[in-house]
Parts: sequence; structure tokens; C-alpha cells
Amino acid sequence: MTHRTIAALVREQAGVAWSRAKKLCIDGRVTVDGVRCTDPATRVSPDAVVVVDENAPRLRPGALPTEAIVFFDRDVVVVDKPAGVLSVADEPGNKDTLGSHVRTLLRRQGGGDTALAVVHRLDKETSGVMVFARTASAQRALATQFRDHSLVRAYVAIVHGAIDSTRVETDLIPDRGDGLRGSFGHFRRARGALPPDARHAITHVEAIASLRGATLVECRLETGRQHQIRIHLAELGHPLLGEPVYIRDYEGRRIEAPRLMLHARTLGFTHPRTGQRVEFEREAPGDFRAMLERLR
Repeated sequence: MTHRTIAALVREQAGVAWSRAKKLCIDGRVTVDGVRCTDPATRVSPDAVVVVDENAPRLRPGALPTEAIVFFDRDVVVVDKPAGVLSVADEPGNKDTLGSHVRTLLRRQGGGDTALAVVHRLDKETSGVMVFARTASAQRALATQFRDHSLVRAYVAIVHGAIDSTRVETDLIPDRGDGLRGSFGHFRRARGALPPDARHAITHVEAIASLRGATLVECRLETGRQHQIRIHLAELGHPLLGEPVYIRDYEGRRIEAPRLMLHARTLGFTHPRTGQRVEFEREAPGDFRAMLERLR
């Protein structure tokens, strides 16, 4: 039997219009197998238990569902970041950020001290697994792991065109010659020595599945530079679907997407207190899966 969207099931079950069905999902009044699901486009298996409670408390705009916290203890908090949420404030006073919403959830769950320290970040339109430190010592330990590239970071992405598995190694600079970040010597022929602000970047790209006009890929990072995956894929001639910046050179047919089709699926690191290796994984959200289905 075909997997249907939650919105379709809610519409049928509650006997409401499409707009009302979608709003019930967005407001957090629909659960799937007991877990609140706020994405109307999420497809669920035929045997999933979908419950609609039109009187359930409405999820505040920008708030996170409880299940967004993947793991927490006294040292770290691992979060499944939704697309459309800032990792950190873009201007002073902006509290509509992942860190702010995570602190609210921790208070509600009795998670103790809600102080959080930023260790890394994801772009606003990128979804997936992130970690915050809860103590100064945890922040230092995690920052060291990010610097020495000892973490496991794997992303899934949908890119334009048919791409082969490859390894990309470049030096990224803030301005490649036209105001965009990019690889030294890619946009304009390299002249002189490597600029002092260049940052070495290595991305492993594995083609997972061929789609109509696109490819599903996995990207594993050896380094974690700003916009690294987006730049490397674009420079290979296969920009991400939904890419708003690093696509100006692409001459192929552009596929419309609701947002950047990039999801941080796996994050592994050494726990800063116990010294044990831990790894967390979350599958891509409904909008990403819906795009995959559309292109299969």
C-alpha cells in the first residue's frame, strides 16, 4: 500500500479541509505512533497510528517538539534541528534560535541548568543533528575535536544532475573573485601564494541513488568549513536543490525545492566526560523525503 502524507490522513480522519488538516499538523495537534509530527508532507506507513486531537495545546511558533532533543546529560545536548531555525542569533536580542528553544525544552523536562555553549552550527535551511555543550570543559573538549577533525559528520543531500562518487580537496577563501566564498583558483586562475585566510577543506561525496534530473548523495566531512558542502558540490557542477547562493554558474535545468536539500544525518564524537565514543543519527525530515519521492 502507498505511504500517504499525514495531511491526507488527517483530512480523511477528521473530515476537514486541506488547509485545516495542514494547520492541525503545524500546530502540533497530530501524533504518529505517539510522537508529535508537525510536517504535513511527512509520509507514514499504512500501519502507523495517527491521532488527531483538535483540542491539544498549540505548539508555539518557533518552538521545538519534545522529540527534537535526541540526548542530553550534564555535559552535552544533542538536538535534531528543524530546517528554518537559526542555530545562533543573527543579531543581538533575537531569541528565535535553536539554542533558545532548546533551553526552554530543558526547563520543561527538568533538565537542570539550561546554560548552553555553541560548538558548531548548521545553516538556517539545513536540518539535522547538532550538539551543544553544557559546561566550559565540555565546550573545550568538543571544540578540540572539531579542530582536529576527529568527529564523524555525515550529511545526505539532493544535488542537480548525475554525479559520481568523488573526493574533493580545496582551499576555501572568503571571496573567490566575485564576492562569493569559494575554492582558491577555481573561479579565477590562482596567482601568487595561498591567501592567509584560506582554509583547507576536504569532502567525501558518495552517490547513493539516481533520481530524475538529480542524485541523492552522502557527504562525509574531514573538515568543517563554512558552506563547505554547498561550495564543493556547486564547484563540481552539481549544486544542491534549493541552493540560493552557489548556483549562479549552473547552466542545467534547475529543480525547484522548498529549501536547501541538505540534512546532517550523523554526528559522532568522544564524550567530553566519559571518553566513550557516541554516535547519533536522525533520518531526513518529511520535506526532504517528499522531494525524494517526487524525483524517484
